[in-house]
Amino acid sequence: MKISYKKLWIMLIERDISKMAFRQATELSPGTMSKLNKGEEVALSILLRICDYLKCDIGDICEAVRVNKE
Repeated sequence: MKISYKKLWIMLIERDISKMAFRQATELSPGTMSKLNKGEEVALSILLRICDYLKCDIGDICEAVRVNKE
């Protein structure tokens, strides 16, 4: 399984929030922002901080996706 933050990026676009403004408002480090951009795992506390800022549920910003191994 892998995590996808596609829902987060769509939400930011729909709300007209730039990634830079988002990073500053949530006080995310550049390293954490890089992990989000690459679809890497971040701490649950970070996801909860993002949810608090966007006033949404965790399932609204990320989802687990199955990786097909052939």
